[in-house]
Amino acid sequence: MKRIKYIRPIVILLLAVFFQSCNGFLDVNENPNAPVSENLKLEAKLPAALLATVNQESGQLNLLGAFWGGYWGTTAEGANLYFHQKNYNGPGLRDVRDGYPVWETSYTNLLYYHIIREQAGEEGSLFYLGITKIMQGWHFLRLVDIYNNVPFDEALQGTGNVTPAYEPGSEVYRKSIDLITSGMADIRNAPAGLSPGNADLLFKGNSRLWLRFANTVKLRALLRQSEVAPVSYIQQEIGVIQSEGSGFLSEGENALIQPGYMASTGKMNPLWETYYRNVEGVETALHQDIRPTQYLLDRYMEREDPRVDQLYVAINGTFRGVRFGDPVVNMEQYGRSVTSSFKGPAENSGQPAGIFKSATQASVLMTSSESLFLQAEAAHRGWISQSAEILYQKAIAESMKYLGVSLSDSETYMTHPMVAYQGTLTQLITQKWLALNTISSIEAWSDYRRLGLPEFPNSRSVNNPDVRPNRLMYPETERMTNLENVLAQGSDDILSSRIWWQK
Repeated sequence: MKRIKYIRPIVILLLAVFFQSCNGFLDVNENPNAPVSENLKLEAKLPAALLATVNQESGQLNLLGAFWGGYWGTTAEGANLYFHQKNYNGPGLRDVRDGYPVWETSYTNLLYYHIIREQAGEEGSLFYLGITKIMQGWHFLRLVDIYNNVPFDEALQGTGNVTPAYEPGSEVYRKSIDLITSGMADIRNAPAGLSPGNADLLFKGNSRLWLRFANTVKLRALLRQSEVAPVSYIQQEIGVIQSEGSGFLSEGENALIQPGYMASTGKMNPLWETYYRNVEGVETALHQDIRPTQYLLDRYMEREDPRVDQLYVAINGTFRGVRFGDPVVNMEQYGRSVTSSFKGPAENSGQPAGIFKSATQASVLMTSSESLFLQAEAAHRGWISQSAEILYQKAIAESMKYLGVSLSDSETYMTHPMVAYQGTLTQLITQKWLALNTISSIEAWSDYRRLGLPEFPNSRSVNNPDVRPNRLMYPETERMTNLENVLAQGSDDILSSRIWWQK
């Protein structure tokens, strides 16, 4: 882990700089050559850690999932963009210079929480302690979803152990769920009146929402195991959730972060600034070339889905997409001017659109819609006693609400023959897929790996139409410092090596 040596002063400095750049009110690093750990209180460290998490989720992981989860392609002009993603080039994606550093970012974020967790433990700040455990569980689960076996017990030990042993992904999953459960207990036991308040960018110190969020993350992790885990283990953990009693995130309970985004360069919502407009209102290069796949648009249009008009710009009264990984430069059919770009205020009479609402919009960690779809699937499988149909309908309604669809259009949509509840997993997961589009795309890719749903086309850049990416390879940074443990995991080929929970 060469990029992240787990040296405390360096990470603290990063925290200070990161937090200053996003909020502008912390000024503790007067001497850049001196450690600033003693100058930073918990309320200064936690916001930076939470923001780092949502930035990875809505940026790095969202992009990977958007390509491999069936949502995105590129215009003919952008045919050479994202070459490694389109060609499933594992070595290219793990490269130090041009690679995709999910591993490095994830363990850096885990370090943020590790530092806060140590300090919270020393100070007896149970609410902070609980948050760090929940968020560390979140990140370890994500690491397994991308890499399978990863260091857990021996991770985050700094220079004391730069070659941590790996543990099976299934074991890391169980330990992560247990860690989240422990964090929930800390929050429940935190003294009244000692919440993080505004330092908690996610829920403003609302313990009820933290407990619901944690249960929802655990439910997601249990559903990820639906095709492989023993029924007894699933029943046991569902029982723990039900006994705890807080429930899951429900209508109107989105996990969002607005750290103080402003309409100035480098301080806008990152999704907006990357994929829509810069501070001068000029279209970004990626907005010019990222396009929805035709398969995605067809699924919206065949259902007469009002969300499509909130998401994309119509071309001559219809919506035109592209084919993922298409190596043929066909300007007439897939050029910028003849395909549907993302819609934002500039294309919506100055009004907020579906995904792109404003430069200062909150970033999404998890939506209420996703939570309700998770609950609907759990009910469909008989894991919980609620009505799968009602949860399914609520999940769609929450997606419509987030994307700005009117209540009347949402209600009409529910009566469409392809939308009215039929009680099939295919229908449920397809609707979940439509709701997660470019919001939490990594979940769509995970659902495809788990269930093979929906059956979107493969990249047109690969020779074998039957192979799909299952994972990322361990990065070069890890191979340079921990090669023996990397090699002990066997093949990490992205097409043939699988995540433990895949069927």
